[in-house]
Amino acid sequence: MSMSERADMVVLGLGPGGEYVAGALAEAGLDVVGVEAELVGGECPYWACVPSKMMIRAGNALAEGLRIPELAGTAAVTADWSKVAGRIREEATDGWNDQVAADRLAAKGVRLVRGTGRLAGPRRVTIGDRTVEARRGVVLATGTRPRIPSVPGLSGTPYWTNREAMAAADLPASMIVLGGGAVGVELAQVFARFRCAVTVLEGQDRLLAQEEPEAGELAAQALRADGVRVLTGIRARRVTHDGTAFTVQVGGTDDETLRAERLLVAAGRHADLAALAVETVGLDPTAPAVPTDGRMRTPAEGLWAVGDLTGKGAFTHVSMYQAEIAVRDVLGRSGPDADYRALPRVTFTDPEIGAVGLTERQARGQGLRVRTSVLPLASSTRGWIHGPGGDGFVKLVEDADRGVLVGATSAGPAGGELLYGLSVAVHAEVPVRRLLDMIYTYPTFHRTVGAALGALR
Repeated sequence: MSMSERADMVVLGLGPGGEYVAGALAEAGLDVVGVEAELVGGECPYWACVPSKMMIRAGNALAEGLRIPELAGTAAVTADWSKVAGRIREEATDGWNDQVAADRLAAKGVRLVRGTGRLAGPRRVTIGDRTVEARRGVVLATGTRPRIPSVPGLSGTPYWTNREAMAAADLPASMIVLGGGAVGVELAQVFARFRCAVTVLEGQDRLLAQEEPEAGELAAQALRADGVRVLTGIRARRVTHDGTAFTVQVGGTDDETLRAERLLVAAGRHADLAALAVETVGLDPTAPAVPTDGRMRTPAEGLWAVGDLTGKGAFTHVSMYQAEIAVRDVLGRSGPDADYRALPRVTFTDPEIGAVGLTERQARGQGLRVRTSVLPLASSTRGWIHGPGGDGFVKLVEDADRGVLVGATSAGPAGGELLYGLSVAVHAEVPVRRLLDMIYTYPTFHRTVGAALGALR
């Protein structure tokens, strides 16, 4: 028997962005129904950002211990994955139980409905045999799912995605990673540092293909230093699994067969708009993303969207940024529209690779007259002091006609933290001339930024 009810707002998907929207609107006095098919909090706290950074922190600690002989004396380092798995299970995910998050939403007044929600026309959502009519509207925040490449034989094998990797109680002795983007290189380095024999396959000619070439080169150098075999410009042709291990036939310059205990698919993510029945509100179910304006409104009346499925970057910080804008718009409050010119992102390898705004290639593709500079961290006193583990660089991309930075990359031991000042410069369009007149603390890694500004050519 079908059930029908009414609410002011329905939020479909309770990842970081959706959870924020639902909670904020409920606290503002609206009657809000939040719909979640899996865990409240979404991918980030359970299978992505939080547990992966715990893994990375542990791997970095092992690597730093191995640098002691060169810097400070002697040390014996023994890897123990059980400590990492235990911390993820107990501290990060509570055994993949979302009760705390669900209770937090309930305390704000959100009515939580567990199940898969679909649009059923303007301001209408169905969850199984339950229908909710939304007086004000609906917010889509269902995120994305792993993209599984159409490699013959892959379907039906027990491959891993990031979810299985985050939940691993034990690490395999060997692993093949399909994909050399941020997730692939981060996990490859972590597993290698815990004595897993790792091979990374990337079809593009370099790792981190969406970032600067120098970033991909640095990532490959770092992975190889940890024993990872990095194969670029090469694709998987066929995958088989014999019940014990995976065999991957690859093709590039030379055909080769690889074998490993586990196969991790890290080939990006995609939005499944057809599963949301967006055609019922006039949107294209085959589109790669939901189109939104600066206030997170979609072309459909009474429908907003935030997070990964908007196509503005699969980052928690983008989802939260958009969520605040959507809440303001729903409540009729003023505020700036969404602005993605200074979109920041970090690949949490060792060294960290942070980037903001446009790459050199993107800037030139927009027809800008570009000046760039690239300076290694080793050129700074801090880089020399740091010694082992201090690899990195700063790259700046300037719009020479306006005299402002439109993009930057900071790679090094604190690449993600160093990115903050560069993000401010890009976002606020601070003139390069003014940046050159700043005082840069000595001896710090960020002093390299001052030198890179002076080297713009």
